[in-house]
Amino acid sequence: MDMTIKELTSQKLGKKLATIYAMVNSVNQTAGPTLFSVTDGTGTLVVKAFEGAGIRAYPEVDEGDFVEILLTTKEFNKMLEGEAIKMRKLDAAQTAKAKERIDKLQRERATPKSVPFLVPSKTLDALRERFLKAAAEIRLAVIMNRPIIVRHHNDADGYSSGFALERAILPLVKEQHGEGKALAMYFNRAPSATPFYEIEDSIKDTAHSLTGQARFAEKIPLIVIVDTGSSAESLLAIQQGKVHGIDFIVVDHHFFEEDVISKEVLVHINPFLVGEDGATYSAGMLCTELGRFINPEIQIDYIPAMAGFADMIDNPLVMDAYLKLAEKKGYTKQLLHDIAAVIDFVSTKLRFMEAREYVEVLFGEPMSQQKKLVGVLAPYIRKLEAKSIGVARAAAVKEKQGNASLQLLHIEETFSRGVYPKPGRINGMLHDLTSKSEKKLVSAGVLSDALTIRATEDSGFHIHDFIAYVQKEVPEAFVEGGGHHHAGAIRFVPSKKQEVLKALREYLKKLD
Repeated sequence: MDMTIKELTSQKLGKKLATIYAMVNSVNQTAGPTLFSVTDGTGTLVVKAFEGAGIRAYPEVDEGDFVEILLTTKEFNKMLEGEAIKMRKLDAAQTAKAKERIDKLQRERATPKSVPFLVPSKTLDALRERFLKAAAEIRLAVIMNRPIIVRHHNDADGYSSGFALERAILPLVKEQHGEGKALAMYFNRAPSATPFYEIEDSIKDTAHSLTGQARFAEKIPLIVIVDTGSSAESLLAIQQGKVHGIDFIVVDHHFFEEDVISKEVLVHINPFLVGEDGATYSAGMLCTELGRFINPEIQIDYIPAMAGFADMIDNPLVMDAYLKLAEKKGYTKQLLHDIAAVIDFVSTKLRFMEAREYVEVLFGEPMSQQKKLVGVLAPYIRKLEAKSIGVARAAAVKEKQGNASLQLLHIEETFSRGVYPKPGRINGMLHDLTSKSEKKLVSAGVLSDALTIRATEDSGFHIHDFIAYVQKEVPEAFVEGGGHHHAGAIRFVPSKKQEVLKALREYLKKLD
């Protein structure tokens, strides 16, 4: 009898026979049988065919062909597999009909439901079509057996973004491929140290993908860049990946001078694209909303509030609404702040590890273990922060530049390498403390090749204006960076550190 792959996975045929019509995704020859990965638009199935040890079965059938398969099924390593009794390559007319049917089924399955946002928001409403398109592309990638890589910034908001998408996508991958190694093959979440998608990460992602294609017939992936990716600094890395067939989606909330990214990617989501301010929405908020379009069944309503607190989002009405949702799940405001601090701390230790199971605990799976972990680590982290603030206050140097106060903290001369808090966080904590008595304050954490900067609104400082200024005044410093209007970071050639600091002083004087 004729069946779909979805019907096969819900039934145990045993010795009964069924016929499916499908497209061949890949063919792998083992030392034993030949493995055909096939799809019919309703799901994916690995079908074994045996002609002899290491002998290629059905050599006339290759990747991209449409076939009729008479088979039985059985479970192997927690995954349903087919055993081919007979396989026949379809003729041209039959292929056209099968292709049309499969394409239609895939498009229908990929179309997301237009769910309501968790909170009322004109910003989210303006971005709705972008959310729908991004969700459709991600769902289609799963259906077409295309690996998905989520690249997120290596901080609490970035982890919140990546985890929200992971929780949405993984159940769809399981539904498509079953349990087991499919999860590692078809989904990967990778932290990035820089606040943009850098060329090093792009080349690593591409190299890994090309290896998977050559050795295991994997498809070239879809890469979703979150909490970064909107600025011009990400352009080269994205273009490099596109050369090799990688497609990109960007979900970010950081400011950019010019939108050079949208034309290079499938979808670009950023509040600045619709005339709103990215400082009022964190990436974790945006990705949680996107995750619900991808998979409405997920329960991650507590993440936006935590991500918003982690990134100090200035949007009281929306933050209050997200906090109420979190409180219904048993998360208090203090607990959310503590979880954000623990995630930020752990991110410094995990560095570039995916650490999926550990991250699940960080995000409350299960919540009882999450609370125990926070209970152990949060007091330790608060002590580290208090100690660091004391050290930073003693080491900071303040100088008057025009109408603004410039507070300099030389990180590497003050703290040991790799200690917590990170340079950006300790500079931010020091800035918040000092700004209680200084209205026009600019705080800079100084490293050998970077500055991390925070500024009060009254100071008139704008990170992107400053970047443009120093690029003009000290072009040989090769400055790059980004962030929000009053918070960001830049990198430069180490030998030009003093000239960059001089440019910072001159820039502040011009703000008068």
